[in-house]
Amino acid sequence: MMLRTSLTLLIAASMLSMANPVRAQDATLTEDGVIKGTMQIDFNSRTNLDTTGKVKAGSPAVGAQDKYVFNINAAKTTEFQGEILRTPKINSSVLGRTVQDALLYYNVNLAVLNPNDLKQKKVVGKWVGRVPIDPASGAYDLAAGKADAQGLRVAVEATGTATSFSDVFAGKLVGKAEKKEGLGSKLYKRVIGGKEQTITVKAADPMQFQRIELAKGPASIYPRTVVNGSLDFDYETSNYLTDGITFAYTADGKEIEDKVTGSIKWVEDPAYDTNGKGYYEFNLRFNEEKNKPAQSEAAAFGQMSAEEAFFAVDTSLPCLTGRVEYVDTFVPGSDGKVASSKVTYNLNANKLTKQQIVAFFKLWLICVGPTNDD
Repeated sequence: MMLRTSLTLLIAASMLSMANPVRAQDATLTEDGVIKGTMQIDFNSRTNLDTTGKVKAGSPAVGAQDKYVFNINAAKTTEFQGEILRTPKINSSVLGRTVQDALLYYNVNLAVLNPNDLKQKKVVGKWVGRVPIDPASGAYDLAAGKADAQGLRVAVEATGTATSFSDVFAGKLVGKAEKKEGLGSKLYKRVIGGKEQTITVKAADPMQFQRIELAKGPASIYPRTVVNGSLDFDYETSNYLTDGITFAYTADGKEIEDKVTGSIKWVEDPAYDTNGKGYYEFNLRFNEEKNKPAQSEAAAFGQMSAEEAFFAVDTSLPCLTGRVEYVDTFVPGSDGKVASSKVTYNLNANKLTKQQIVAFFKLWLICVGPTNDD
C-alpha cells in the first residue's frame, strides 16, 4: 500500500512538473562575477605612426591596427575568447583622399560550460566577420560586411544534442562625435528611495544604438535581440549615462522588452598620471520603473548629496554592478595618450536573467572601440 501511494505521488509530481516547466527567462542570478575576465588592448594606431609623409601628419602607419585580446565569461556558462582588430581611417596628406577605410574585425571563439560541472567546457562556434565604419557619418554598420560575404555573424556547430545554426548581426552603432562643438547639455533623472535626483551634463555625446540586432547564441537560450537607445558620454567627468537602452527579444514564446537605465562612472586613481590605474563603476538598472522600491527606503540615501545619491547602487532593483578596472601605459612624451590597457572585468548581477547578462555583454563588445577611446 505504501509503495503504491509513493508511486502515485511520484507520477503526480512528474505531471505537475511537465505542466509547469521552469522557463529560461524565469530564473534569475544574484551572484558576483557574472561577467568576469581580462582584456589586453594595444593601441598600435597610436604607437606605430606614419613616416612616409604620404598621409595626413600624425596619422597611423597604413596597416597599423588596434588589438583587443580577451577571455571573458558571461552568465557563468558562456565564454568569449579571441580578438577584435580595429583599423583606423587614414587620409592622404595632399588631397585628403581615403587611403585606408576604418573597420572592425571579429575573431572570437564561443564556448559553453556545463551548468552541472563548470570545469567541463566545449567550444561550440565562432563570432566572426567585419564591421565597416562609414567614412561620412562614423556609423558602425553591422550588416554592411554581408556584401562581400564577411558579415558579422555567429556560427555554431552541432554539439551533443544541440543543433547547428548561423545568425547575423544588423543595425548601426553611431559612436562618439568627431566634432565636439555641436554637443548640447542634457538633464538625467533618477528616482532614488522615492526621491527624484537629477544631474546635468553640459556636453553629452550620445553613442546611439539604431536598431542593432544581436545574433543569437552561443546557446539557443540566448535569442536574437533588437537594441535601441543611447549611452551618453560626459566629457567633463568621463562618465557614461543612459535614460534608456531597450533590449527586445522572444524567450519561450514570450515577447520581452528590457529597459536599462543608470550610469557607468569613471573613477581615476589620484596617481593615475604615473600608475595608470582607474576603473568604471557600473550601476545599470533593468526595468527600473517597473521595479522601483517603496518610498520608505529613502532613509538609506538621506545623508548623501544629490550627486552621490544619483550614482548610488540600489540592490533592491534588478541591476548590473561592479567594476571594470584599467591599468594604462602611456605613449612617451604624449601628455597622457594611452598606448595600452590591461582591463579586468568583475561585474555582478542582482536578480538578472542569463539572457539579460549575455545580451548586454554582446552589446558591450560591439562598443569596444568607442568605450575604450581616450
